[in-house]
Amino acid sequence: MKKRVMVLTGGGDCPGLNAVIRAVVKRAAQEREWEVIGSIESFNGVLREPTEIKVLDEHTVEEIHIQGGTILGTTTKGGPFAWPIKNKDGTWGAADRSDEMLRKLQYLGVEAVISIGGDGSQKISQALYEKGCNIIGVPKTIDNDLSATDSTFGFRTAVQEATEAVDKLVTTAASHNRVMILEVMGRSAGWIALHTAIAGGAEVCLIPELPYDINKVLDAVYQRFDGEKGFAIVVIAEGAHAKGGKIVAKEATEIGDTNVKLGGVGFKLAQDLKDLGLEAGIRVTVLGHLQRGGVPLAFDRILASQFGVKAFEMVLEGKFGEMVSYKESKITSVSLKDATKEYNYVNLDDYLVKSARGMGISFGD
Repeated sequence: MKKRVMVLTGGGDCPGLNAVIRAVVKRAAQEREWEVIGSIESFNGVLREPTEIKVLDEHTVEEIHIQGGTILGTTTKGGPFAWPIKNKDGTWGAADRSDEMLRKLQYLGVEAVISIGGDGSQKISQALYEKGCNIIGVPKTIDNDLSATDSTFGFRTAVQEATEAVDKLVTTAASHNRVMILEVMGRSAGWIALHTAIAGGAEVCLIPELPYDINKVLDAVYQRFDGEKGFAIVVIAEGAHAKGGKIVAKEATEIGDTNVKLGGVGFKLAQDLKDLGLEAGIRVTVLGHLQRGGVPLAFDRILASQFGVKAFEMVLEGKFGEMVSYKESKITSVSLKDATKEYNYVNLDDYLVKSARGMGISFGD
């Protein structure tokens, strides 16, 4: 009987997920005693009745590296430590099913788990490792907010999508003498906004790490206008907020989803500028999930493929409780505990920030 390694994808979808899955399968195919299976929608596939898993072979993963999304599906709801249950009074609660899941993995003959996910997913990985699960993490997030790796796959594809959006907004902004506000993802990190503002040539970049002064944002916009003529591009991260202000977010309404939903800060910024007397036309574009979809760039496919090969080789080496990492152009690994210890915020002393300031981009500070 072959040894089994289980692969799963958790959290938000991300360009490059399929490339990781494909790389794991192709590397495992070189070891005749190993078989790869996938759990549908992260750990939920194991926990459901009937179990939702699928065998992954070289035929199954053929050409999937050029596809966005994940053939295994993903989710931000449920999981082994917070499985949604309906109470007798009709309300919803959560149950810890981690012990049950570990027994099911043993029953399925799973000797190791490769969990592909971001900060939240890897915290689950660490908790499972502490309970005895042979698990290895692969960092995934378009937000680039994992500090234990220099880059995560999917980030550059998301930046490319956002940059192309700026390129298109420039022409319509110039045609109508308007201020165009582009709201991008990133949660509590401003990496996507920062890279997009530089690549797209924006005049203003607003990020969560640097609360902005709305009057200074207005001043930066005015500098782009000569009387009634001119235009300005503002890139704002979904987690950005004014000095003394609050993040624009709503509580999740879907059962089992505990993440707050960021979004709408672009419209708030537009209204605040209007309230201060800005007469130029303002339009807001929320790029949203367009940043998550589509074909991954070559860089992300390559990085994801390297991560997948490394993850399976870590299984062979028994390096459980660790996460694959990209450090100083090398593929290595770090402990899951260290991987989730610190959030990867934009360092305001980073040369990328200095470069943006050197080109006249305003952060509203």
